Amino acid sequence: MLLLVALAALALYSSNTQDATRFGLAESVVLDGSLRIDRWQEQTGGDYAFRAGHYYTDKAPGVSMMAVPPFALLRASGAVGDGLARQGIWHEDSLAWSLRILTVGALFVLGAFLVGRVAEGLVEATGGAAAATFGLGTLALPLASTTFSHVAAGALAFAGFLLAWAALERRRSALLAAGGFCAGLAVFFEYPLALAALIVTVYVAVRSRRPGAVALFLGGIAPSVAGLAAYNAAAFGSPLRFSYSYVPAEEQRQGLFGIGTPGGRSLVRILFSEHGLVTETPVLVIAAAGLVLLWRAGRRAEATVCGATTIAFLLYNAGYYLPFGGASPGPRFFVPALPFLALGLPHAFRRLPVLTSALALLSIALMTFDSATSGVSLLHPGLGGFEPTIWSVAGLPRALGAALVFAAALGATVLAARRLRPLVTFPFPGS
Repeated sequence: MLLLVALAALALYSSNTQDATRFGLAESVVLDGSLRIDRWQEQTGGDYAFRAGHYYTDKAPGVSMMAVPPFALLRASGAVGDGLARQGIWHEDSLAWSLRILTVGALFVLGAFLVGRVAEGLVEATGGAAAATFGLGTLALPLASTTFSHVAAGALAFAGFLLAWAALERRRSALLAAGGFCAGLAVFFEYPLALAALIVTVYVAVRSRRPGAVALFLGGIAPSVAGLAAYNAAAFGSPLRFSYSYVPAEEQRQGLFGIGTPGGRSLVRILFSEHGLVTETPVLVIAAAGLVLLWRAGRRAEATVCGATTIAFLLYNAGYYLPFGGASPGPRFFVPALPFLALGLPHAFRRLPVLTSALALLSIALMTFDSATSGVSLLHPGLGGFEPTIWSVAGLPRALGAALVFAAALGATVLAARRLRPLVTFPFPGS
């Protein structure tokens, strides 16, 4: 089932200027031993930081640094020649897709796996449905094969939380350090994940009531903090100077890197506009209710972490000067909270199986159609065509590539539904 989720999500292919700013840094590290992206600045679409006469990526460096080893291998193997290296690997669709899959795509699969594994542990027979709903019925789907870092950072933060949870349950100190390491990496990929790291640190402190446990978790975070400080010092002249202090958008230099007081209008837009969270992915409403059920089932500390992370990222998104982040399939700054919110799905499937299943199916249908089509969707019919997929990049008609995405999503949904049969009856032959 997880393989079909991956086939559906990772086959999507949508180019954006973040390819140039993120992979440009990876190329500069390999080709020049530099953090500057001067030669590709005009291709970034304004996604750059400018300091002391040179251009740098304006993003957290995690995705770029994760792309360094595979790019170096492609370069050493001859797959990326001198001409393409100077032009930018993102100009070769198949190679750019490969880098995306080996970075954000790999962490998307990790996130879906973790959601399914924990869901199965909480409520038997719900793991497949939870993983499929997270992977296909949320904004994780259209962002899984892009260079946007929200999915990757969310998966790492979620892994950090689960490792801390396991460490406290099993009294294994090494897992606490590993959890901190993952939480720190999440911040290295996306700066606002400091919110999640803070929440999980408080969780460790409250549940363990031992300063030593907190110290172990913070010790795990330390390498990423040191790495980020070193990167800031090399690129921007000080460990405490971040890229967003040097971006061309004036609004992003105001407040806390463009974040101000959350606005009611922004919150309504994030939730209920035509591409809002509730409008496009209504299953998230029942997932939130499921966190209440998780609390009532005795997992109060864990439900609190998931609820607090969800609210924190909703408010952060509502406080950002550009709530949808420009050209985006939805309010993407909320995406890191999705795996945390998905922990409400297991108990929702158990207590309200028909309603939860219906909302999950609706969300999967909406997100799959919106991700694979341009101007054609269940909610927004129009005269657009099909989006590119790796299949169309390989030479197949776009319509056939989209059909393969739909087939993989349908297959994953059917397998997840069959697994749910102990909780709710579906009209399958022999059921």
